Amino acid sequence: MDINLNDLLRHYRSNPYEEHEIRAPHTGVVKFRAEEGQQTFGPSGKWLHKPGTLLFLLERENNPKRITASFNGEVAGIRHELEGCFVEAGTLLLTIRHRLSKEEIIDRILTEVLSIFPAPQRARYYLPPETASQMDKKAEPSIFLKPGDDAIIMSLMKRDTMLKYEGTPGIIYKVYFHSGDMVERDAPLLGICPPDNLKYVQKVIQRIKNEWEE
Repeated sequence: MDINLNDLLRHYRSNPYEEHEIRAPHTGVVKFRAEEGQQTFGPSGKWLHKPGTLLFLLERENNPKRITASFNGEVAGIRHELEGCFVEAGTLLLTIRHRLSKEEIIDRILTEVLSIFPAPQRARYYLPPETASQMDKKAEPSIFLKPGDDAIIMSLMKRDTMLKYEGTPGIIYKVYFHSGDMVERDAPLLGICPPDNLKYVQKVIQRIKNEWEE
């Protein structure tokens, strides 16, 4: 494989953060409720029914909407000059700086070493029943895909479409979504590993688990 694992690890060690821009989902008057440097928490509870940290209110026609954090992190770059102002949909209001966990680092490095099957468009995705059943029965990656095989079911506008795999033949090593999830366009769905590279990928993951400090 042609990646340099040492370079990737150095990159993530020097900057183990991911910044998420939080924008106004619709027009309205902004009233900030978070403070610079404040820790944020995403939804919690068994069914994620408890909302995350309140970031700001967006009031339109005397109807304030609570905008909450969808992940853990730290508030940065609040645009205080917009406090009490009317803003357009899509206006940048603040940034949440999220520190990547060990598992998130592994996921990002895997996108460098695996052949990725991306979502062709924003839709809900499902594994074919036979694939899901085989994965439930086997602990180790073993499902082989070759060009032309059924790979993913895309559900859009109440219509299901079976997507064929057209990439490098290999084993489904990583599934990046839960069945039924709404996935954004170009987000990874499957990570495919050629059989000859399987031991190398396992070695990469083990090294990250051993060396990465949370």
